[in-house]
Amino acid sequence: MTGTIFSKITKDIGVNTNNIPTDNDDDLQCEEFEETPLYAAVLTYLSYSILCLFGWLRDFLRQSNIEKKRGAVDPNALLGFVPLYQSYESFYTRNMYTRVRDIFNRPIASVPGSQFELTERVSDDYNWTYRYTGKTISAINLGSYNYLGFAEQTGPCATDAINGLKAYSISNCSARSEIGTQRYHLELEQLVAEFLGVESCIVFGMGFATNALNLPAIASKGDLILSDEMNHVSLIIGMRLSGACCQTFAHNDINDLEAKLRSAIVHGHPRTNRPWKKIIIVVEGVYSMEGSICRLPQMIELKKKYKAYLYMDEAHSIGATGKNGRGIIDYFNANVNDVDILMGTFTKSFGSAGGYIAGKKSLIDHIRIHSHANIYASSMSAPIVQQIISSLRILNGPEGKKRICQLADNARYFRRKLVDMGFIVYGNKSSPVVPVLLYLPARVTHFNREMLRRGIAVVTVGFPATKLLEARVRFCLSAAHTRQMLDVALAAIDEVGTDIGLRYSSRHKHRRLKDL
Repeated sequence: MTGTIFSKITKDIGVNTNNIPTDNDDDLQCEEFEETPLYAAVLTYLSYSILCLFGWLRDFLRQSNIEKKRGAVDPNALLGFVPLYQSYESFYTRNMYTRVRDIFNRPIASVPGSQFELTERVSDDYNWTYRYTGKTISAINLGSYNYLGFAEQTGPCATDAINGLKAYSISNCSARSEIGTQRYHLELEQLVAEFLGVESCIVFGMGFATNALNLPAIASKGDLILSDEMNHVSLIIGMRLSGACCQTFAHNDINDLEAKLRSAIVHGHPRTNRPWKKIIIVVEGVYSMEGSICRLPQMIELKKKYKAYLYMDEAHSIGATGKNGRGIIDYFNANVNDVDILMGTFTKSFGSAGGYIAGKKSLIDHIRIHSHANIYASSMSAPIVQQIISSLRILNGPEGKKRICQLADNARYFRRKLVDMGFIVYGNKSSPVVPVLLYLPARVTHFNREMLRRGIAVVTVGFPATKLLEARVRFCLSAAHTRQMLDVALAAIDEVGTDIGLRYSSRHKHRRLKDL
């Protein structure tokens, strides 16, 4: 029945169904991670070595008062205190990051839709300080997590948010556990629970804190957490705060996960050899840096086999994956009851802020009592909640299905073109996050600047946010992107990629966009 409705909807809205993922399990889990070419690895190591040499030379010149010191100086170090900052961290920031700071933290001056305005800024002292010209730069936005295009200036979502502000003001000035619970909070929790198909749900004002402050309420000393090595830092902080023992398994490696589970059950706690109180597997639905999708069917089999719990972070998958936008469970057509703890955020697909935990009513009742994010944090403001409620209602209707299909079509089209041009592209074919490997630090900077010069705003990421050999540009697709916008972006990528030599793939033929 679902397939019939889906087919009818895609036909009615005119979306190319050849780019929509099928129910074939092999197709759903089709991912590509091409190895780093040897010459690219050698050049990358050489580049960082040269940067370090020049950094040490400039530090020597600063210490000798030949070059002016522009960075802040820790006064405590002169008094015999331990340095407040790590020495290499300061070295990296001073001599490497500052040189390319103009490609990061760019302020915007509009709604972060498919096209937006960037605030123009210039530096007269090599990025130590900036001055704003008062002008803006219009660009196609390929960096925001606006997956379903709900970051809009006008429309029902914006209208409902404004009405919520007028009716309920900005803040409740209290935590949910005191007198900060309004009727719209209860409505949102009910809507999310119904949307996900679970018994209950609780919402929070910050997506990061949803992980960091709720994992300590679920896990504690004597528990074991098995975490994917690519998990987000919010999950890592939450695991550390919980006091539980944490072990990592290789990214999306089911065999490694099973080996860790078997060892944990056989040997128990490494010091006492006593059995673990409980074992929790923590994974993400879509990994925002890799563009990969977790192998949910196999993980469900393992958690059942070894009686473990499964915690699923759907920050980048809720709304963006699945025929109905219900995340990875919907994507694999799995049983929602097979995932014990569902976490997600409203900051991506819903164009708002905050996060949620969903699952059994007993779990949610426990979190309401023990979660610091619920007891101490201020409750979500009315316009934030109304934005989510409005987008959820749209998502459940024909317009929502249209956006879901358009996002899937855009993601597959964009990824396919990049692969066919000979770029190394990571991740799953259905992921709205499309990472392209750049490797050399100079090319990361040059690519970002050249793309903006052509009217395309992108997010480039390098060390230490990635491994030394995995610097990349991370494209985020949206349902709001038109085919014309994507073609303009692909033409710019093709041109810049040719100019600075970014076609590293040995698996795919190197071709220009016009030849495809």
